[in-house]
Amino acid sequence: MDRCVVLVDAGYLLGAAATLLAGEPARSRISVDHAGLIRQLRERAEDETGLPLLRIYWFDGAPDRVPQPEHRRLRVMPRVTVRLGALTRSDGRWAQKGVDAAMHTELTELARNRACTDIVLVTGDGDLLPGLMSAKEHGVAVHLWAVQAADGDYNQSEDLVAEADERRVLDRTWITRAVRAKDLTGVCVPPPVPRPEIAAILSAPLPEAALASAERAAEAAAAAAGLRNGTPAPDGPPVPAPGGHGHPVPPPAAGRAVPTPKDLAGLRPAAPQPTAPPQASALRWSSDRGWVERPATALGEPPETASLPTLAQLTSAEQRWADREDDITTVGGDPFEVGQVFARRWLERLPEQSHVQRLSVLYPRIPHRIDGELLRYAARFGLLAHKDDQIDEHDRYAIRAGFWREIDVRAAAEHAPAPGAGSATP
Repeated sequence: MDRCVVLVDAGYLLGAAATLLAGEPARSRISVDHAGLIRQLRERAEDETGLPLLRIYWFDGAPDRVPQPEHRRLRVMPRVTVRLGALTRSDGRWAQKGVDAAMHTELTELARNRACTDIVLVTGDGDLLPGLMSAKEHGVAVHLWAVQAADGDYNQSEDLVAEADERRVLDRTWITRAVRAKDLTGVCVPPPVPRPEIAAILSAPLPEAALASAERAAEAAAAAAGLRNGTPAPDGPPVPAPGGHGHPVPPPAAGRAVPTPKDLAGLRPAAPQPTAPPQASALRWSSDRGWVERPATALGEPPETASLPTLAQLTSAEQRWADREDDITTVGGDPFEVGQVFARRWLERLPEQSHVQRLSVLYPRIPHRIDGELLRYAARFGLLAHKDDQIDEHDRYAIRAGFWREIDVRAAAEHAPAPGAGSATP
């Protein structure tokens, strides 16, 4: 039949695009508008072949062949079929398994069944050479598309290039219409109002670690203060205790416990306590392998923070289904956007708007339970590079910045004066 089909090796297309735009083939370095990319592929295929499109086949790898968020969005698009191979890790590197075989099978079956007259191949793998030759023998014209190489050389098998009927190059201008390199220097959208830097969020320890660090710091400060005020070294003679009480502090004997800062608290004036809370806050996974549910009281959270509901507690079964549908069809998966979407849903479902102000004053700290839920939600969109990896540091920065952007907007709206408010007219 007089129709064209497009077979896309996503590993080649997106890897070559990442190399061209970001200097390395990691897909985490680029952001892809999949709907726009599919539209461009369809328009160019129909224009170059002069035939209507039958279907676009998208071949990609996934851990355990489980569709990732981008695959779920792609397979609900019209005229798009997703075929998944396995994604395995060997020697610290990820590799696709079964993708070439699936493309070869589809290529030969389409040609043998005369389902189309022209096939567009977006790939560079020479393993497809037998399938390409078989398609030609069945009377199908094969168009080979390449992504512009970063070094100006071929990034395709020369045998594949030589055997194709037509060859075109998808240049940088064409690629950048739907693919862009991520800006790793910071969040692309600034917060609406002056705020402290969110960088403290990224290195914040868990509450237990923060408390332990504070205790260790207090002990170190106490020891340093003792040395400054004349407290002896372990082998030195006894001297008067700090504060002029006149009671000597004997050196610790062998097998005797060293006095702790608590023991010495009554022997010296108490150091002034800081009035402001520390900048550190608990904003990361609760374990190295994923989310571990723990009560808020066990995390050392104050009552006003512990009472904040999570999105899961505010979401009904119907809303959960609608959220998933929205994630698949409309949410692009950009980290900043993901944080905004999560915060928007949380804000819309809050039973009490006082929670917004309660959360806003905690900036830049996101309560531990809500932050863990936010990161788990972000993982749906492929922001975990692979199933054994953690979310990239820059992505975590952007996710939380998007979350705070929505909180800022809502908090500012609640503080804005009502229309017509002001001094009464005489």
